[in-house]
Parts: sequence; structure tokens; C-alpha cells
Amino acid sequence: MTTADPTKPLSPYREIDRAEWARLASGLDQPLSQNEVVEIRGLGDRLSLDEVRDVYMPLSRLLSLYATATKQLGAATSTFLQEDDATTPFVVGVAGSVAVGKSTIARLLRELMSRWPGTPRVELVTTDGFLYPNAELGRRGLMDRKGFPESYDRRALLSFLTEVKSGAPEVRAPFYSHMRYDIVPDAHVVVRRPDVVIVEGLNVLQPPPAPNDVAVSDLFDFSVFVDADSSHISKWYVERFLALRKGAFSNPSSYFNVFAHLTDEEAVTTALGYWNDINMPNLIENVMPTRHRASLVLNKGADHNVESVLLRKL
Repeated sequence: MTTADPTKPLSPYREIDRAEWARLASGLDQPLSQNEVVEIRGLGDRLSLDEVRDVYMPLSRLLSLYATATKQLGAATSTFLQEDDATTPFVVGVAGSVAVGKSTIARLLRELMSRWPGTPRVELVTTDGFLYPNAELGRRGLMDRKGFPESYDRRALLSFLTEVKSGAPEVRAPFYSHMRYDIVPDAHVVVRRPDVVIVEGLNVLQPPPAPNDVAVSDLFDFSVFVDADSSHISKWYVERFLALRKGAFSNPSSYFNVFAHLTDEEAVTTALGYWNDINMPNLIENVMPTRHRASLVLNKGADHNVESVLLRKL
């Protein structure tokens, strides 16, 4: 039995270094091919097969175990209450800064968790769909604060998750187009009682705005915070902007087509302006303060690889 180090400060988390966490992957088969990993990762992310095996296979297995155990507890509770099993989907929140790689991680977890026997049906919903439409943001004077907590229709997001956790047979979420930089009217993401729902977004771990209000995270069964030094995230943000300038921004239909013809120097200056004026303040004021609310924290290094994991003790 390991004896606690009396010189180490007490923490509600287990701190697990990369090597120790990677050992948990021993005996687990790699279910994804290189092509599948390339399709999953976002612009600027350096997701490798080794990273999938060493970090995300153990995480997906842990989440699947939590989901299965929660389902069993739900069934046992229904038996105790002498009613039909009313177990609802296991909800996982994934939070973190812009450009930290949380969208890639959410997509990867959807693919990996669906390979485990206990969680074959996994759906992913991003909170981008719960941003107010641009017209409403403009009316409220919030276009320059898109991504800040007040730019989201929190009530609609809570209503969506409440329906999911109430066991509704079908729940719809609005659809957001990154090409149009806006909500698409009459388009939806449909969730039909899967085993797991992953909810990814900047501010999903925000505390409630008032003491008697419900927090979005109150409806999560597990949450992941993707963390990195802000200087690394700033660099990744600029790199992603440069990649988008040559890719998605070059599409004439893109909202950001105006940036497609910038020089490299102009593009870097523009990206840093957005980072310093919008994304960095949002990270400092709203995103980072929610880190301690997560069930698990992934700490990334400068190369996008996870260096350590913090897992909340039960």
C-alpha cells in the first residue's frame, strides 16, 4: 500500500504523470487507423497514433466504465423503487480554451467510447449551436464578445440537457455553421437516447449566474477540462488562423473570406489581435476559473501532447 507523502499538499485530485497514465493502455488494442486519426484531428492539432493509444484509449475506457457503472446504479435504483428502468444517457462535458484542442478530443472520445461494449451509441453536441444568432448578438451589442458566457442562450442549453437527462426519446439542438459563422435556421442535431452524450464547449463548466440557478454542469455525469499554458494556446491559435486562411477562409462562401488574401505578417497581426482582445480575456475571466470544477484535467505541453492527468478522487 502506498503511503501518502506528508510534505505534499492535499488535493481532491489524483495527479498521474504521462508515463504512469500510458501504462494503463497496456493490453488495449488500437482501434483507429492513421487515416481515421487524420480525419478526427482539427487544424493545428498534432494528434498521433501514440497519443491516441497512450492518453485517449485509457480515458475512453475510464469513461465507459463510469457510464456502465452509472447505468447499473440507475437500474438498481429503479429496482429498489419497484419501477421500470428509467436510466438516462451518461453526459460528459468537455471544456477548455479556444485552440486548445477540445473539439478534436471530443470527436476522438466519441469514436473511442463507441468501440467499448458498454457504450456503443455516443452522440456529440457542441455549445456553438447555443450561441445567439448573429442578428441577436448584434442587437445586444455582443458580436465582439462571441464566445463569452453572455453570448450563449443558456436557457436553451439547460432545456436541452434537462430533456436529455429526463429520458426524452428525441431531443434537438440548434446547428451552428463555422463557414457561415452563424446558427443555421431550421437545421438541428438530433439526439435519440444514446448511451452517452458528449457536450463540448468553452463555458460548459461555468457556475450558475445566481445562487438558486442551475448550472449546465449540474447535468453532467463527468467532465473533462483541457488545459495548457496560455503562451502555448496563443501560438496554436495563430497557427490555426494561418491554416484556415489557406483553407476554409479561401472559400468565397466563408464569413472569413475577407482574411484569405492577407499576407503572412498581416494574418499574424490579425490573429494576435483577436487573441489578445477577445480570446485571452475570455480564457482568463471565464474559462480558466472553471478548471477546478472538472472531474478530470488533461495538462498539455507545448507540442499538444498530454503530459499529466488530474483525476478527481471519489
